[in-house]
Amino acid sequence: MFNANSKESIIEYAKKLKNQTLRQVCEEEIEKHNYKGKGNFGQILEKFYFGYEPNSDADPDFKEVGIELKSSPLKTLKNGDFRSKERLVLNIINYLEVHKEKFENSSFWKKNSHLLLIFYLHDKDLDLLDYMIKLVDEWQYPKEDLKIIKRDWEVINKKIKEGKAHELSEGDTFYLAACTKGATALKSYRDQPFNKEKAKQRAYSLKQGYVNHIIANIAQEEEAVYGKIIEKSEVLDEKKSIEDIFLSKFVPFYGIFAKEIEKILKLKLKKSYQYYPSLTKAILGVKIDQEIEEFQKAEIEIKAIRVEENNSIEQSVSFPAFKFEQIYEESWRESELKDLIEKKFLFVFFKKNQGEYFLEKALFWNMPFNDRKEVRRVWLNTKKQIQNGTIFKDYAYDKKGKIRNSKKGNPIRKNNLPKLKDSNVCHVRPHGTDSTFTFPLPIEDKKLKTMEYSKQCFWLNASYVRDEIYNK
Repeated sequence: MFNANSKESIIEYAKKLKNQTLRQVCEEEIEKHNYKGKGNFGQILEKFYFGYEPNSDADPDFKEVGIELKSSPLKTLKNGDFRSKERLVLNIINYLEVHKEKFENSSFWKKNSHLLLIFYLHDKDLDLLDYMIKLVDEWQYPKEDLKIIKRDWEVINKKIKEGKAHELSEGDTFYLAACTKGATALKSYRDQPFNKEKAKQRAYSLKQGYVNHIIANIAQEEEAVYGKIIEKSEVLDEKKSIEDIFLSKFVPFYGIFAKEIEKILKLKLKKSYQYYPSLTKAILGVKIDQEIEEFQKAEIEIKAIRVEENNSIEQSVSFPAFKFEQIYEESWRESELKDLIEKKFLFVFFKKNQGEYFLEKALFWNMPFNDRKEVRRVWLNTKKQIQNGTIFKDYAYDKKGKIRNSKKGNPIRKNNLPKLKDSNVCHVRPHGTDSTFTFPLPIEDKKLKTMEYSKQCFWLNASYVRDEIYNK
């Protein structure tokens, strides 16, 4: 076993788990307690390997040395590198108490300042006792990360103090988030101190992108593909917010045409749909072929938007194509779209003037609470059409009554999925014009009698981007 009063002893004992399964290391204890398959991976790990009962105490699991034990699933990339399967959920946020705390004496910091992390390979075809444990190590936040996490905690706390616990979003913050925790039933709602409206139960969590950064460190993966924006001295400057530091990189280029920015930065970019996103990376001081480390950790999405001379925005903003089968099977709370719209976005606007585009402004944005509710309504309508097998509506006809074809010769099909006119926030339509790119359907379409349909995406309406982001 291990010495509960020795940090080194606990960590050394934990590292014996590497490349082992719970069945291999705990078989005797499991049989002794007549284990019947109850509990999750973490609970079994705590009970049968470390020998203590799972609990929700405010103290760290190894309180004598201030270490909190956390286990989390991995997935493997094609190149063999490990990535997190999900965010790392920490302790529950107590709305009624946390507003009284300062970060240094907070329940969050008391419990999570020093983590012992155990990552295992998830495999849906295996019993969880047979999941292979691949990475084990301790984690303490580097100084520059800790400054950002502290500020994240303060942002969450400020919203609670303002009576807006029900409006919390993972897009409010960078590395530390307030994720929903518990079922969607009324029992998962909690009282908040400065508003009578109940708020969903939430927990502190490290964003999946930040967990990937931890994994890469523990696994000692090569991180040369990442470029950093912020210098350590900038992060440690208490007078500047993280947002201010990022946005300050754009200020010297405001009012300058894209071609001139290229010259200043000694670039020669190809004209393609990636032109403005690539130029944005270059402005931030990152190589075109690199990912931005801080943005990867914070899961920030960059959207480079072109604005016409009359202040209109012609192009709606797309999210990745969704799978019909996935929407059919999942709830809104589990949905990919919910995760996407709760992210933080960096919008960079290039304004047209005499046929050329100049950099006008950049801003951080995350979707307001009421607009997230509207996206949920659109998603539920989409799910309804998939569940009912009623996606297809009719073919498009010309004035002579003949079916109209696309430029590629494919029949143009109308569907019952939410349209631009149906919501002021978002809609559903294909990403491209070729209807031969399809995804399987979980239910046969009643009119087409087919088990596949053209790939579709959720889009933020161009008018929404103009009115609620650009003009705000």
